[in-house]
Order: sequence, then C-alpha cells, then structure tokens
Amino acid sequence: MAAVQELYREIPIITRAWATLAGLTTLACQFGLVSPFALYFNPGLILQGEVWRLVTSFLYFGLFDLEFIFHMYFLVHYSKTLEESEFAGRTSGMFWMLILGAASMLCMGPFVGLPFLGSSLSFMVVYVWARKARNQPLNFFGILDFNAPYLPWVLLGFAGVMGQSLWPDLLGIVVGHLFYFFDDVYPQTSGLHLVATPRFVARLFGELDQ
Repeated sequence: MAAVQELYREIPIITRAWATLAGLTTLACQFGLVSPFALYFNPGLILQGEVWRLVTSFLYFGLFDLEFIFHMYFLVHYSKTLEESEFAGRTSGMFWMLILGAASMLCMGPFVGLPFLGSSLSFMVVYVWARKARNQPLNFFGILDFNAPYLPWVLLGFAGVMGQSLWPDLLGIVVGHLFYFFDDVYPQTSGLHLVATPRFVARLFGELDQ
C-alpha cells in the first residue's frame, strides 16, 4: 500500500487531480450514487442552472471495465509525461491548456453529438504530447514501430478496427492541433503567443516570476 501511495504522490498535481476526480466519478456511478444522466453535457440543462455539467462531462469515462482502465492509462501516462516535460515548473501552463481544450470542446461538442468529452480531452493531451515529442520512438503491441507524431493516427485506426466511434478521437485531434499550432508554430512566424498562460492563472499557482 505504501508503494501505491508513493506512486500516486509522484503523479504531477494537474494529472493527479484529473485522474482522481475521474476515478471518483466512475465509482459514484458504478455504485449508483450518481446517475450518468446527471453528468452529461447538455447545453439546454446548463442554461437552466445545471452548470456542473460543464465539468462533469469531462470526468465520466463509463463504468468500471477494461475500456475505462484503458482510458485511465492513457490519461495518466501521457498527461503525466506532458506535465513533467513540456510543462515542468509551469503547472499553470498545463492547467491553462486543459481549460482552453475543454472550452473548445464545449463549443464543438453539440455539433458532433458527444454527451461526454473526457475521452476527447485526454486524446487532445495525447496529440499535444505526440507533436512535442516528435522524435520519440514508439511500438504498438510489439508489431508496429513509429515515431510519436503518428501515435494519434495509430490509435484512431485501432479504434476504427475495433468498431468504436471515431468522433471523440477526431475532436481531440482537432482541438489538440489547434493548441499545438497556436502554442508552437504561430508564435515562431508571428511573434504572437495567443494561448500564453494569463497572469492571473500563473498567480494562482505562484508562478509569476517564471
């Protein structure tokens, strides 16, 4: 148990908070404490005052099963890796990336009919990590070797082969590419960093001097 606690504490704060809330939400639904119908993204109900859906739609990944474990692995592994590398010492930057990604998905979600957006947000993290770790070699189930930027497309193809809906992953790719473009590419050509972390967000994490 001590080893598990130590591993948990080693997960960076943003990834740890997201994974913990997702796990607690899943357990609450699994034991019938909360209904998924009270959590999904519904603009009409949000306008009627059920504003928690803006958050809970990113925390529910389905009931506890193999697919949930698969989602949690990708969420923790790639979010942790991204937070410890590209956002090392910049927790506010990781937080702001997720806020921008979530806000974009809330705007796009109604057009693709996705009631839950957690899978898309975690896929966005995978996409951003893959683009930033462009030279990282990967292996898929021991049968396919490729570099990190191809990972989202390999996972998308695998989802298609398994007969799963491609919309969650495609939404993650679109939003992830937008963030990557405005965070890495556009500033180099224009000198403008449109997705830079605002000062008030950095202040929340005590990073104004960084």
